[in-house]
Amino acid sequence: MIDFDNWSCPVPLRDTPQVVMGHGGGGAMSGELVEHLFLPAYGSAVSPADSAVVPLLGGRIALTTDSYVVKPMVFPGGSIGDLAVNGTINDLAMSGATPRYLTIAFILQEGTPLATVGRIAHAVGAAAAAAGVSVVTGDTKVVDNGSGDGVYLNTAGVGVVPDGVEIGPARAAAGDVLIISGDIGVHGVAVMSVRAGMEFETTVKSDSAPLHGLVAAMLATGADVHTLRDPTRGGVAASLNEIARTAKVGIAVDEPSLPIPEPVADACSLLGLDPLQVANEGKLLAFVPPGDADAVLAAMRAHPFGGGARVIGRCVAEHPGMVVARTALGGTRIVNMPIGEQLPRIC
Repeated sequence: MIDFDNWSCPVPLRDTPQVVMGHGGGGAMSGELVEHLFLPAYGSAVSPADSAVVPLLGGRIALTTDSYVVKPMVFPGGSIGDLAVNGTINDLAMSGATPRYLTIAFILQEGTPLATVGRIAHAVGAAAAAAGVSVVTGDTKVVDNGSGDGVYLNTAGVGVVPDGVEIGPARAAAGDVLIISGDIGVHGVAVMSVRAGMEFETTVKSDSAPLHGLVAAMLATGADVHTLRDPTRGGVAASLNEIARTAKVGIAVDEPSLPIPEPVADACSLLGLDPLQVANEGKLLAFVPPGDADAVLAAMRAHPFGGGARVIGRCVAEHPGMVVARTALGGTRIVNMPIGEQLPRIC
């Protein structure tokens, strides 16, 4: 942890416990913020310059960018800091890439405690180090009090895609087995429980995690993984609908097979939500040919982030572009794309 009480920062950073407009002005205060807060939090790999020069990666490069505005900024199991790192890593991993470098920009509201900013920056550095990626450059901006809400983060990520790996939503094909890596709806309920003051018998913690190691284990089996997706905003329902429309296939989900923890089911029942539409931050969906399903499942279950992997459905030639769920009673229901954000500021 950062010892905020014993910072050696020069004035005015040390003597100003909150973010002020000068911290985003590009002058001495901005430099002090970078030097004494962000650089120690991220580690020695980060460059204080506006760009970073990194070794040529070779092969095919995957790029992604994302923004994070989650509220509250700290929630059971994580914070906006590690969420931003893991989310960016996972966007790269869903293309089969090995993440290598991240950039991160902080948009700070004037009046935000510097201790809060420091803790989030430390979470960024710790998550990046744990995942084996480097934060190589970043940026800081400050907006007027009332124009933001504490801390927003914007990220970019760079990764390398191994030769022979071709993963994308258009590759899902009729007959493919649909696998999920574990319980659904956990992150959304973790954030919602803090925001709404909901209590359960056990604390629901966010499932935020970097999934590139899990993907690497799946690919190491030699399986022809067709499609991967981390079902974040809009949950499993949004991801499956996007894939069905892109690949022009139907998707049939076996509803009784869905891994829905009891607290998630209870919260969704209370609030009238469909667990399939609740956000996740550490789970993935995989579409693989039937002949590869057993090997992929075994590899996933042997990995710390895939222990709960199971088959939940298949791609079908019928009803292309549509997702249906087969219920425990033998009927079917259409799983629609969510119209809007059910739970604002989840990621």
